[in-house]
Amino acid sequence: MDQQKLVDAQFGVAAMDYLQSPTHARGADLQRLRALADGQRDWRVLDLGCGAGHASFALAGEVMEVTAYDLSAEMLLVVAAEAQRRKLANVRTQQGVAEMLPFADACFDLVVTRFSAHHWADVPRALKEVRRVLQPEGRLVVIDVIAPETPLLDTLLQSIEVLRDASHVRDYRRSEWEDMLVRAGFVVSDHQAWKLPLRFESWIARMRTPELRVAAIRSLCAHAATEVRDYFAIQPNNDCAIDAAWIEAVFPVRLTRTVGGPETTTF
Repeated sequence: MDQQKLVDAQFGVAAMDYLQSPTHARGADLQRLRALADGQRDWRVLDLGCGAGHASFALAGEVMEVTAYDLSAEMLLVVAAEAQRRKLANVRTQQGVAEMLPFADACFDLVVTRFSAHHWADVPRALKEVRRVLQPEGRLVVIDVIAPETPLLDTLLQSIEVLRDASHVRDYRRSEWEDMLVRAGFVVSDHQAWKLPLRFESWIARMRTPELRVAAIRSLCAHAATEVRDYFAIQPNNDCAIDAAWIEAVFPVRLTRTVGGPETTTF
């Protein structure tokens, strides 16, 4: 099964669980998204890898239109139904992959991706597509789990993630995100990180992790080095805390001046 089909299979059956998940439905990052869009009634927003639509719902009351975009048709059905229930007429849904966006150039003022990019098969390619569909001076906000820079900690996190969810690709380090964004033509304008508490039982139940894989996760946590257990605050019941971050970047307008002539704008 290829990566796209794997992601679709993993998340389609869990769509309603993600709508109701406190980890996804709440958070200061959603409040910050609302504040970012406050007063921007003419903005068109792309929620890239929208999942159950929580970022879309947070932004819909502030902007002209939100496009909730996801690989999973089942997720999009949940988003559409919930938007209708909340009377958010400016939320529309569209299915597709992050690496190939079916939108015109420079058609969005803001692109947001929340807890999705660690499933993308090709993040650099997706970022180039994001740059293409953003207006000059448009913003990209990435909200996702972030891997520690220390290899020991990084390895444990990735191992647990892929055991829990076979469609997991990678939680990228902050340094990796910044490098990918710069290479795609963005300028990183803000970064904030926080600890994201995870309740182990609901975390594995939401993804319907097979028991054999759950046992492997428990074994990894039980035998992890002390510094790993301390960093992730791993409890006897395997509740823990991982790193999440808000990374904000802009697609800048660059001005060049022809000698003896007017300024010309390049991108």
